[in-house]
Amino acid sequence: MGSKLVMWNVLGTNAFLFLLLFSWFSSVTASVTYDDKAIIINGQRRILISGSIHYPRSTPEMWPDLIQKAKDGGLDVIQTYVFWNGHEPSQGNYYFQDRYDLVGFIKLVKAAGLYVHLRIGPYVCAEWNFGGFPVWLKYIPGMSFRTDNEPFKAEMKKFTNKIVDMMKAERLFESQGGPIIMSQIENEYGPVEYEVGDTAKAYTKWAAEMAVGLGTGVPWVMCKQDDAPDPIINTCNDFYCDWFSPNKAYKPKMWTENWTGWFTEFGGAVPYRPAEDVAFSVARFIQKGGSFVNYYMYHGGTNFGRTAGGPFIATSYDYDAPIDEYGLLRQPKWGHLRDLHKAIKLCELALVSVNPTVTSLGNNQEAHVFKSKSGACAAFLANYDSNSFATVSFGNMNYNLPPWSISILPDCKNTVFNTARVGAQSAQMKMTQVTDLGFSWQSYNEEITSDSDSSFTVAGLQEQINTTRDSTDYLWYMTDVKIDPNEGFLNNGQYPVLTVMSAGHALHVFINSELSGTAYGSLENPKLTFSESVKLRAGINKISLLSLSVGLPNVGIHFETWNAGVLGPVTLNGLNEGTRDLSWQNWSYKIGLKGEDLRLHTVTGSSSVEWVQGSQVAQKQPLTWYKAIFNAPAGNEPLALDMNSMGKGQIWINGQSIGRHWPAYKASGTCGGCSYAGYYKETKCQSNCGEASQRWYHVPRSWLNPTGNLLVVFEEWGGDPTGISLGSRTVASVCADIFEGQPTHTSFQMQASGKVQGPLRPKAHLWCAPGQKISSIKFASFGTPQGVCGSFQEGSCHAHKSYNAFEKHSEAAACIPLHQKNGNTQSRCPKETILTIFTSEKHVSSNVGNPST
Repeated sequence: MGSKLVMWNVLGTNAFLFLLLFSWFSSVTASVTYDDKAIIINGQRRILISGSIHYPRSTPEMWPDLIQKAKDGGLDVIQTYVFWNGHEPSQGNYYFQDRYDLVGFIKLVKAAGLYVHLRIGPYVCAEWNFGGFPVWLKYIPGMSFRTDNEPFKAEMKKFTNKIVDMMKAERLFESQGGPIIMSQIENEYGPVEYEVGDTAKAYTKWAAEMAVGLGTGVPWVMCKQDDAPDPIINTCNDFYCDWFSPNKAYKPKMWTENWTGWFTEFGGAVPYRPAEDVAFSVARFIQKGGSFVNYYMYHGGTNFGRTAGGPFIATSYDYDAPIDEYGLLRQPKWGHLRDLHKAIKLCELALVSVNPTVTSLGNNQEAHVFKSKSGACAAFLANYDSNSFATVSFGNMNYNLPPWSISILPDCKNTVFNTARVGAQSAQMKMTQVTDLGFSWQSYNEEITSDSDSSFTVAGLQEQINTTRDSTDYLWYMTDVKIDPNEGFLNNGQYPVLTVMSAGHALHVFINSELSGTAYGSLENPKLTFSESVKLRAGINKISLLSLSVGLPNVGIHFETWNAGVLGPVTLNGLNEGTRDLSWQNWSYKIGLKGEDLRLHTVTGSSSVEWVQGSQVAQKQPLTWYKAIFNAPAGNEPLALDMNSMGKGQIWINGQSIGRHWPAYKASGTCGGCSYAGYYKETKCQSNCGEASQRWYHVPRSWLNPTGNLLVVFEEWGGDPTGISLGSRTVASVCADIFEGQPTHTSFQMQASGKVQGPLRPKAHLWCAPGQKISSIKFASFGTPQGVCGSFQEGSCHAHKSYNAFEKHSEAAACIPLHQKNGNTQSRCPKETILTIFTSEKHVSSNVGNPST
């Protein structure tokens, strides 16, 4: 009301201004608003379930299927960042094609009937190269990132305007009839603001005013920004956000990033997060008044090319998401969350109407009850104990709650979902080698570079990114060292020690064109030191240092000032003179590789040189290019290259960059069993310890031709290309648990009135991927089986006729009601009995794949 009065006073003095403002308000009449309960779309409060799918991390051919699987999983919204460096690779030159077709992606989301949350940023973090900023931005005079800096604000505003204007031109905001219901400006800036102080606070205020002034007609959010200025909504990013409250009482409680797993780094173990804990975190947030939850990521995808940041972020961005890197469902996570979403939607009317009443049910148990004036009632019964079951009394009934779980009762009576009871089927995936492929390799030796027309010489050591402008991962540092014939080490064989201090990220040292050693850093400490004896000879010796970047930083205060490359000192120790400092003598520099200049990764470039064939093909030799021609395998299963026999380098298919490979960097961490119960953090549940952080590299089928595909690999360390193979990713086996007396996703249904129609008998639906069918039952037990999917064994209580029903209906029945197995054995088993089905699958025909019932 106050703002309207202010406007009226101003307009009273200037009729022309009144007309302009009236026209502006009429053109963006908001159909998306909010209050303390929820986002309001066309006058209706909504509980919104969202998932992050980043368009450049998959291919346009994958987008429709990914979006449909998100919709089938119960999502209302697709969330994506906007990737500035992909859209403006050089200043003023824009690109919105292929994987960067933002408009095309959003229109597909609209066609599927889903909404969009557009996180313009334009800083994205996202483990993306330079946090999404184009490298040219760094070199604008007077530039300082993400602060009250005029050059930065001018470029940021220009790009944000560009995106908003493009969305308006395509009528993609919800206020225009489009799918975009929210936008985001900046990204996780609160921690930076806290460190920087007043100039950062001024920048926050400017960014908020700039965004709101663009007149999109939809709300803006700022995540991890406690002081987000009105009317911008501040939101939470974390593994758990039940503790979060918005900074004003009239704003809704929103969660923009619920981390479904974590990213993989080269040299790190692969993180995963149990489905039960993800579901628990969501239910806990909703029961405390949350109304918007976004999964980061719902499909992680792939860091194609040189888009991975960090540094040291792997090419795979799978993130243990409900839809895996290849676009396949990750079960049971996808199915368990789908069932959760169904249960939450049954409660929606009550959830958006009133605040919950909280009642203690025990030391670590409580009930959150939503009861509206219209009679709608929903209850969440929580057991926060991470070790013990709890039986609680609620509404004159008893409920058994597993550890670290929440039961959802959409009618305040019948349990339709428990976060720890996974009713969705589990699936084990496998990579099957394409046996009839047979790569025939050819090799080409990269030049251990010397002075050339493209090199330059200066005194001293140059910073790498300022030199290459991130046009390549590679920068050569070359200098000469003169060794006097009288040096003592020439007689005693105790060679001098070369020490190279580098700001990162990796380094290959060549002495007289022979590889002498390698050093590399890590995500936690990108800096490195090479210090080894080197074989020098009398006379002039050529020292060639190949410095490598492995993605630019994507997070940190003023990360544009962070360095890479050999900054020194560089010393030789063990000479007659003692230690010789090479840092300030003349160094020659060569940006990139000869093979890059020749574009050996392309069809035309690869034909411009002579490749070695047959028995002469180089193996386990550093700085070697390999190529092979192959035909696309039949079928439509996702494909990946097994690079486990290689060291480090890059991969291309038909000129398209798959990304960096680095299987020689073995994963360190703590791997082993992992309970879903208890607070999760990214180091809690890990796999791949002692193995390659990433072995398989996604090859999009849309990048392949039926015949004559060119595969090019650049190998830095020295690998064996004969070990490279192509594999297809399929479901190997599926299994399901049924908990007697507990609901699964099939154990409830709705009447036309919208009320829960009593619990049905628990059952499990087992189904195969397209082109597969259930071929045999490998394990079944009514009782207390032990283990996990794929490695079950009978427990202390087991019904010996557990297999009978499945063997009778093995080709037709994958949905077996629990009551078929009850018999006399039920009375002899504990109450927490489980029916477990584990099946093995194989290819049979392309027209089989619908769920059996």
